[in-house]
Amino acid sequence: MKYDFETVRNRFNKGSFKWSELSKYGVKEEDNILPFSVADMEFVTAPEIVEALKYELDNSIMGYENPTDDYFEAVCNWQKLRNNWNAKPEWILPSHGIVDAFFMAVRTYTEEGDGIILNTPVYYPMYEAVEKNNRILYDNPMIKSGSRYEIDFEDLERKASDPKTKMLILCSPHNPCGRVWTKEELTKIGEICLKNNVLVLSDEIHADLIMPGHSHIVFASINDEFANNSIICTAPSKTFNIAGLQTSNIFIPNEKLREKFLNSLKLSNPNPKCNILGYCASKAAYKYCVEWLDEALKVIDTNRKLIVDFMAKEFPQIKIYDLEGTYLLWLDFNGLGFDYKELERINHEKARLFFDEGYMFGKQGEGFERWNIACPTRYIEDALKRMKAAYQ
Repeated sequence: MKYDFETVRNRFNKGSFKWSELSKYGVKEEDNILPFSVADMEFVTAPEIVEALKYELDNSIMGYENPTDDYFEAVCNWQKLRNNWNAKPEWILPSHGIVDAFFMAVRTYTEEGDGIILNTPVYYPMYEAVEKNNRILYDNPMIKSGSRYEIDFEDLERKASDPKTKMLILCSPHNPCGRVWTKEELTKIGEICLKNNVLVLSDEIHADLIMPGHSHIVFASINDEFANNSIICTAPSKTFNIAGLQTSNIFIPNEKLREKFLNSLKLSNPNPKCNILGYCASKAAYKYCVEWLDEALKVIDTNRKLIVDFMAKEFPQIKIYDLEGTYLLWLDFNGLGFDYKELERINHEKARLFFDEGYMFGKQGEGFERWNIACPTRYIEDALKRMKAAYQ
């Protein structure tokens, strides 16, 4: 490979939450154990991004800076290149992060007591965005169908038709279940929401992390009606492992919805913007890092296959759901017969494995683990050895 996907930077005592967690369980620096939890990669940053940041540091005074036309052009060109979506620069409102954006969207477009639909189990901050803002969670549990999850459209339509329902927060691709929704599925979602005046907030942060044989469809790209009834949340943070630079791009094609969102932003920040290095890194990523991403996806897919083959041979009781998108593998450990808290204890104390516990994603996730596999393959191999020794 052209790029380095073997080096790991030690992040002990450097503010990384997932690495700090290891210390609670007696893991030391010299143990050379990786956490597989919080969704950032353990790959070193693409050199093109590093060089762009060095140039910026050498040639900028780090003053106030708004996104430039060149920045917006890079963001839109990426959407065209990767997702075949003809997005327009004027639709974009930069945001520090997608979680920030959907908390803001909930407050902007709904009122206390309104209903918001989630396709569960789902990314845990989405529950918080609903409940901490005193909205009502309308749970749309997904259906397990073989080795994948599907949306219960009958239940979705029933909940969308409730007059209290004002928004659907869509996770696309889905975290933690790994689904990449098809055009047919997204069209059904869009038609149900249009019919019932339900706004779609689509979190598409993992849109560029798609496994072979699958294609991401931007919800707003399907037709103009869907575009005008949606907020599309994107970021280079997961794709290029630059989440710490806190730069996201929120696409709002509908001018009235966009103006309303911007006015809400200005209540907390009269001149909302991201940081100068975030703009620099994002632009470099979108313009120069296609090859780096394609190689990273090959490593992730290799890791996926390794785990799938291992489980089939050693622990067929552990069910793995198809990874269509994201680098987060969703595994059902209930076949081992452990209580989910006992599973967590065994993983931490015996196997020295640190996943995101499935129960974080809702009741349906009890006994599941979400495994971040964006790391050098040798760490996956080592983890599987420890798993075999501990479970047997």
